[in-house]
Amino acid sequence: MSTFKNNYGCGLFNTVFRPRPKPSASAASLPTTNVPDVPRTPKRPDRIVATTSPNQQTKATPPLYVQQVARKGTPDEKIGSRGSEIERNDDRHGYYQRYGRNNKVPQGSTGISGELEAMIDEHQSSKNAGNMIIYGNLGNLRQGNLNDISYHPKTKRNQEQSSKKSSKKDQKSGKNPTSLCRALSTRMDPEQLKIMGNEDYKNGRFAEALSLYEAAIAIDPKKASYRSNKSAALTGLGRLLEAVFEAKEAISIEPFYQRAHNRLATLYLRLGDADKTIHHYKQSGSEAEPDLITRARNLQVHLNRCIEAKMHRDWNTLLKETNLAISAGADSALKIYALKMEALLKLHRHEEADEALRNAPKFEVNDCTKFYGPISHAYFLVIRVQVDLVAGRYFDPFNSVLLCNRAACRTKLGQFEKAIEDCTLALNIRPSYSRARLRRADCNAKLGKWQAAIDDYKLLAKEAPEDEEVTKALREAKEQLKTQ
Repeated sequence: MSTFKNNYGCGLFNTVFRPRPKPSASAASLPTTNVPDVPRTPKRPDRIVATTSPNQQTKATPPLYVQQVARKGTPDEKIGSRGSEIERNDDRHGYYQRYGRNNKVPQGSTGISGELEAMIDEHQSSKNAGNMIIYGNLGNLRQGNLNDISYHPKTKRNQEQSSKKSSKKDQKSGKNPTSLCRALSTRMDPEQLKIMGNEDYKNGRFAEALSLYEAAIAIDPKKASYRSNKSAALTGLGRLLEAVFEAKEAISIEPFYQRAHNRLATLYLRLGDADKTIHHYKQSGSEAEPDLITRARNLQVHLNRCIEAKMHRDWNTLLKETNLAISAGADSALKIYALKMEALLKLHRHEEADEALRNAPKFEVNDCTKFYGPISHAYFLVIRVQVDLVAGRYFDPFNSVLLCNRAACRTKLGQFEKAIEDCTLALNIRPSYSRARLRRADCNAKLGKWQAAIDDYKLLAKEAPEDEEVTKALREAKEQLKTQ
């Protein structure tokens, strides 16, 4: 008995190699008595399996290094085939109880301890993964703090690192506040951030102020003053539609916030909405600007006149009233600029229409649709395309029809030389284009270039001898040439 203890000790080896109890005994409480006196040479097992009764069939267990990991709380959490089974945590607890967490594996027991290490690591990883784990080195039992990430299996560390990388990617893509805001929000009080933002705003540093206000909002998103100040910074940057959304958010947090109501009133005036300007002016209380209500009512009068003039197709009146509405304070009203450009197009003042387009506010498409609605925004886009066309933008230089149509526009504007150039380009692309040839002949006749006109009229008369207008034009051109 003593010899056996000296050879095998009372710890790890005793647990593994001591004689198995009778089938009725529980594998969770292996006895230490009735050990034979004859010492035995330990034989390294290929795997650890529970003892079965003679009447039971022995089910083969795969090697530990390819054994399927079971999740905690499932029937597969325990190993063995007997009624009273051994939990994996028991083996781990017994090992640490014998050797301690920071002690090295006893010399000469590397093989067994390697397989036990596989069981311990397998149990640890069962909390995090349900797939197979393959161990490259079974002989190095790692010790350390179980709460330390470096102790967990490699798959666990990879998951932790992957989640950190994805978090950084979300921050870069704009899901979180800007880097400046994140840095400040972890170190400063939101009120202090607001004070710093106010100082930048007073000095005209609107972008810096906006970042500070956003940092304060990141810490306390339910503070109305932070939203209102952000709206002011956005206004300073010319981002009026975004400023409206922030001011409305401030009012949703604090419905009777007078400064936010006044800010919304001034924004709606600039954006050409007189009714909402008056509505928020009445709720501004002591914060209301004195002349705001007068300007809003004047704007309302001019807008009504614009609608009436458009209905009657009175383009001169429409142009006049849109200019007065812009002077009344609606300097960023997209709809008013669209009405002005339409009036200028109808009056054939194309260069002024193009200038009006350049002076029109530039907003994001989604913000425009959200604020003005899809119909009003579509109206502005249609007018803008018309201005771009007459200005020569979006133009196909190899489209003979477009060239001929532009020549017609230039003829109406009295730009006969440019019209002749467009007709010549159209004829080079399409020599049989009779309309472009007729338009070029007419422009040459108006410029007194009778020979050039006669050449085109002759070709047209040859192609369509029944056309009396061409025949008459040819005769008149010949008479004018003789007179010269």
